[in-house]
Amino acid sequence: MQQTYFMIKPEIVAAGDQKIGAILDIVNKAGFRITGLQLRELDRSFVEIFYGEHSERPFFGELCDYISSGPVVTIRLQRENAVAALRELIGATNPQEAAIGTIRNLYGASLANNAVHASANTDDAARELELFFG
Repeated sequence: MQQTYFMIKPEIVAAGDQKIGAILDIVNKAGFRITGLQLRELDRSFVEIFYGEHSERPFFGELCDYISSGPVVTIRLQRENAVAALRELIGATNPQEAAIGTIRNLYGASLANNAVHASANTDDAARELELFFG
């Protein structure tokens, strides 16, 4: 079994339990097992470490402000081929390009507010899980 990291972003958390539950239901129905789940507020310095690979990109400051703007749900997931399967399940970063029925297609509002984060590869998954779950 492989583990991966998944995060429900602030705009979804602010929208309430119904959207959080719907997203978790999609993940559960796709065969993932939730092995860790926390509602957390992330301070800006922690978010800068988390998204450090984007530090040279022009959107870095806005991204850090956004993720630290309110609570997020941090989730450790497990299943066979978890990283690739979750990336497929969430869809393209831009919700307007995401396949129909993916989480970002259903819940993402824009490129900046795209509802969720998932580890991009197994190395990122290991690093992100260590940051959030030790």
